[in-house]
Amino acid sequence: MPDSIDVAGYLARLGLPELTGHEPSVPALRALHRAHAERVPYECLEIHLGRPTTVCPAESVRRIVAGRGGYCFHLNGAFSALLRALGYRVTRHVAGVQGHADPMAAISGNHLVLTVSGLPSAESPEGDWLADLGMGDGLHGPLPLVEGHHSDGPFRYGLRASVVERGGWRFDHDPRCGFRGMDFRAGPARMSDFREKHEELITSPESGFVRVAMAARRDATGVDVMRGLTLSRIGTVSSTTVLGDEVTYFNALADIFGIVLPVADRAVLWPRVFEAHRRWEQRDR
Repeated sequence: MPDSIDVAGYLARLGLPELTGHEPSVPALRALHRAHAERVPYECLEIHLGRPTTVCPAESVRRIVAGRGGYCFHLNGAFSALLRALGYRVTRHVAGVQGHADPMAAISGNHLVLTVSGLPSAESPEGDWLADLGMGDGLHGPLPLVEGHHSDGPFRYGLRASVVERGGWRFDHDPRCGFRGMDFRAGPARMSDFREKHEELITSPESGFVRVAMAARRDATGVDVMRGLTLSRIGTVSSTTVLGDEVTYFNALADIFGIVLPVADRAVLWPRVFEAHRRWEQRDR
């Protein structure tokens, strides 16, 4: 049974209320995916605010409708629930992201990815599409699930058969971005398949989400990424700056990522972000 969610509220958050009751189509899928990438940030701030989350799609939808974001289990879990409610044929898949420092690819379960089927077009004659809002600096729009090279704004990606998972797929990321690639299984996954890895990612001292408060937002010309106090723009124009004080930090969260926090949350988050950045600076000297 589809997850019970606030479809109207979700579409309003995406700025697409007119898509209520629409027929599934490639143009509509593109509009939904791009609006989600632009309006709903990839972020892990709840960890640093001491508020544990779950992988429940309905919970993630409520947080998105309320103005926040999440990472792959939240964003792709919620988006899959929205697409299903709108009549799309969506499959969730267990995946593994390969970082630049990782020696080899693996299906580690640290990522949830989506495919959408039943939408044939000239780009995807079989009608299959890769949808992924959970890579942070990843896709702006859905990609046709077809082997070869694909352009998405200023970035260039590759899709091919996975060499670590028989029947699976490999996504090769643009080398300018934050990780090397991602492999995913062909078969369907349940949200319960991600619970154990999610608990690790929100609690382990080795987790990148635990070590650094971060946010990312993709648009048509690139991606904004904030890690601690370092704000980067990657794309048609690239830049990096360090946010030097509390006001500048929270203004950037609001203006660039659309994350507006109440005073009580700001009082908790700022000292933790500042101290983590100070430790990083000392280690790097």
